[in-house]
Amino acid sequence: MARSFLTWELVRGRFLQAIEGLDATQLNWRLHPRALTIGEMALHVAGVEVFFAAQLLGLELDPQLSRLSKAATDGVVNDSPFPFGSSEVTPELVAWSLEQGDRMVRPLLEDPAPWILEKQIVSALGPVIDGAGALARLAYHPGYHHGQAHLILTAPDFPKSEEQRG
Repeated sequence: MARSFLTWELVRGRFLQAIEGLDATQLNWRLHPRALTIGEMALHVAGVEVFFAAQLLGLELDPQLSRLSKAATDGVVNDSPFPFGSSEVTPELVAWSLEQGDRMVRPLLEDPAPWILEKQIVSALGPVIDGAGALARLAYHPGYHHGQAHLILTAPDFPKSEEQRG
């Protein structure tokens, strides 16, 4: 088992715990105009996973996964609009997207073949990296957004559910 897998499983698990049970209003609440919402972050995390896995495995993506992979860059690291509007960002879409990312990258992270580690791909940020670098980035990435989600979830104006208000 690769070290990157252990890191990814831990930090991704914490990210999933942080967003578990959020409704559409909470997923779409924006801290400020230039910040991602928690829903957009979740789609972005899954999008990066799909984006990297497709490149590493040489996969042709179906239209849904292709759109999800655009969340790796569009509206996040470039000026293109985010590929999903707020009316589409629902708990169901977030869950489906994160399941797709997990399905595609888990086997790569658990037991990467030597040719995967050596393969050259384009990072979501632009530079060409090898597969080992891609797996290291995948392992860290959900943790980065877990920290951001925590800041949003604890913001004074974040919409609380009836249950959360106590």
